[in-house]
Amino acid sequence: MVKTTMIARVSDALPLAASMDDEQVEMELKEYKSQAKLIFRKLNMNSERRCSIESGSYVFHYIIDHGVVYLCICERNYPRKLAFTYLDDLAKEFFISYGNEMDRTGLRPYAFVKFDTFMQKTKRLYQDTRTQSNLTKLHEDLQDVTKIMTKNMEDLLYRGETLDNLQGKSELLLRDSARYRKTARDVNLQALYRKYGPPVIIVFVFLLVIYWRFWWY
Repeated sequence: MVKTTMIARVSDALPLAASMDDEQVEMELKEYKSQAKLIFRKLNMNSERRCSIESGSYVFHYIIDHGVVYLCICERNYPRKLAFTYLDDLAKEFFISYGNEMDRTGLRPYAFVKFDTFMQKTKRLYQDTRTQSNLTKLHEDLQDVTKIMTKNMEDLLYRGETLDNLQGKSELLLRDSARYRKTARDVNLQALYRKYGPPVIIVFVFLLVIYWRFWWY
């Protein structure tokens, strides 16, 4: 079953809406909701548009649509096709309701908390996989979920951390390289000054003396 749902803006991971869960679910999913926030921070507009991420007893399913990421946490045995169909339904309604407000300046976290009403209503429709409507969705070829990438949470977080470290080291090397080039240029200029400076000064003074003597006399 779908346990909880979270919606965030891709560009800055700003939370836009989330399902209102009871105390038991909150305690049960506390760690997983923290992982979901980490996923939001790692996503960007170049990330996979649809993905499943396995973590412990649950699976995160998310889709990215119009700059917004829709994520649900489901039990492992919940059908992937239903999870993504559920997210598609949310994405369509959310864009219709709030699509023009996504880039509003000063948008506060959970600005669209009222969307929970639609999420709860839709989630109830998808809870029982044995209902006729859900069985129909499972057999319809609406989307091929076998092509949707599946990742492991530990690999995702470790790989993301590694990439962040590599990016940081790369930026550090670029800055060090720039400083090295500047230092080398300054050293070369100083060497040129020391080598050619005195002869140039002597020649300049000699010409100045010659000019002064012949011009004035």
